[in-house]
Amino acid sequence: MRFMAAYDFMETARNTNAWLGATARTMGSYPALALAPHPAFRLMAAWGEVTERTFQRMVVKPDWNILPIPGADDQDHVVTPRIEMPRPFGDLVRFEVQGRAPMERRILLVAPMSGHYATLCRSTVASLLPDADVWVTDWHNARDIPVSCGKFDVEDYTLYLTDFMRHLGPDVNVIAVCQPAPLTLAATALLAEQEPKAQPSTLTLIGGPIDPDAARTEVTDFGRRVTMGQLEQSMVQRVGFQHAGAGRMVYPGLLQLASFMSMNAETHGTAFWNQIMAVANGSASDHDKHNRFYDEYLAVMDMPAEFYLSTVERIFKGLEVAQNRFTVAGHMIDIGSITDVAVKTVEGGRDDISAPGQCVAALDLLTGLPDAKKASYLEPEAGHYGIFAGRSWRKNIRPLVLDFIDANAGRPVPKRRGSKRQGPEAPGGENVHAFPV
Repeated sequence: MRFMAAYDFMETARNTNAWLGATARTMGSYPALALAPHPAFRLMAAWGEVTERTFQRMVVKPDWNILPIPGADDQDHVVTPRIEMPRPFGDLVRFEVQGRAPMERRILLVAPMSGHYATLCRSTVASLLPDADVWVTDWHNARDIPVSCGKFDVEDYTLYLTDFMRHLGPDVNVIAVCQPAPLTLAATALLAEQEPKAQPSTLTLIGGPIDPDAARTEVTDFGRRVTMGQLEQSMVQRVGFQHAGAGRMVYPGLLQLASFMSMNAETHGTAFWNQIMAVANGSASDHDKHNRFYDEYLAVMDMPAEFYLSTVERIFKGLEVAQNRFTVAGHMIDIGSITDVAVKTVEGGRDDISAPGQCVAALDLLTGLPDAKKASYLEPEAGHYGIFAGRSWRKNIRPLVLDFIDANAGRPVPKRRGSKRQGPEAPGGENVHAFPV
């Protein structure tokens, strides 16, 4: 698998399917066929439209498209994402709310590097902006990063996070979603040891695999079954010549997409068939629920091979964070060195990616933190997606997180303005596999 030919074969297959969809849509829409109003032609055109859109979205980085934010002055303020700290493998992006004074709450949202772009957290960002200034880690597609930029593994990821936190200062509140939770915890501990004044004010860990052995899931079972050699041979490919990162070893986005769609194949198959019928019946629209969700869900990015392999080997197999022996640049980090940062964990009762128990394990590692600065919350009916971007996040979890931030900043809990729902909504419920490793 570790050849450009394998990578280019997948891209060729994607291109071919997009072409087949476009061809079917065009042929089924010929004006002359209207003289023979057979439903098969309409169905052909509908299948082609959905197929073409599906395979085209796989190589498009979505825009943030955050709607204007209502302010205390009863005006809507335009939101503009700006790169504040550029880096080869990922930028620190700030969402500037035009014409609004700086907010007391400052939040860094650590988005996952696990197959999707940071824009999958669009609705999370949009829900926080009315009440805070927000920054996000915007990771780059590895296929667009030249080989000359070097490697990027879990240690580099951790150092990126420490640089971002140091830049934002001690009054920032960090929220880590899923995959980066253990590395964000390690980055905070590293700052506690080396630059205590640069630590964030609070740390919220949402659905992250701090201790993958605390609760078994299909993801953790896969990590135990497959050896690192098998993983490298079957999952790693070399970027083809048509991209700036030609020659870089990656875990391809298209391979990831095939993997985690197969985990919910029946749900996805039903959703696409229903959309084809909706297009054929004329009841679909460009921005309906299906398109909003899948335009985001299907947009995947390549992951640096060394990051993917080191995540599996050190976080899932080696349990280095879970056992408090994670090292960065030869230095073993002691998570117990965190003594001032308030830490909250959030889990979903129906989360089958990071099952309940995996994230709350972080609190046991914080041996130097007073119990008064520890908190945990379990949303019983929420799946993986719901705890950071779905209905459960909007209605229950977001208010609790903001209250947690205020309580540890010594501020009274203010009256908040409502936030508009933005971003994709999972079809058929919220328990959709969004971030499998």
